[in-house]
Amino acid sequence: MANNKGVLVLFSGPSGVGKDAVLEIVLAKDTSLQKSVSCTTRGIRENEIEGKDYYFITVPEFEKMIENHEVLEYTRYGQNLYGTPKAPIDKWISEGKTVILKIEVEGAGNIKRLYPDSVGIFIMPPSMEVLEQRLRSRGTEDEDDIKKRLEIAQGEIGNSNVYDYLVVNDDLEKTSENVLDILHKLYK
Repeated sequence: MANNKGVLVLFSGPSGVGKDAVLEIVLAKDTSLQKSVSCTTRGIRENEIEGKDYYFITVPEFEKMIENHEVLEYTRYGQNLYGTPKAPIDKWISEGKTVILKIEVEGAGNIKRLYPDSVGIFIMPPSMEVLEQRLRSRGTEDEDDIKKRLEIAQGEIGNSNVYDYLVVNDDLEKTSENVLDILHKLYK
């Protein structure tokens, strides 16, 4: 059950912390939630679905969206661009929906300025060692990219205090339940 005015939830955490896995469980357990789909110029990973996980676009397509003011924010993460299409977010909020926006920390700060009533949830790793192990087990990044992602993660964790809620992902089911509890407090 959504309230009259929608809520934008900024959902962040370092690469490899399990944001996608947590979101998958949360969205399956509460189908009234709306997940925003970001655009990216990175390649599609195994098991990802175009339009569900991301809109996978080319750099020229992304640059045209920026030029036309069709993205709320965008950032370069590693070698790729990521951004949030504006129109769907505004539509869902006006319809009273709780919209979850999975977003990098830098982008979350930009969105918070545009949507001051938004709520931030930051997913923390149990430790940096566990985070590194998770990144390596994915097998999707080379050694240089893993090192860059771990370096970026240190900075993101250092800025996590600007979020309204911090949830440690040490157990996927427990973490998902904690996130659902937070979301249900926002709109029930």
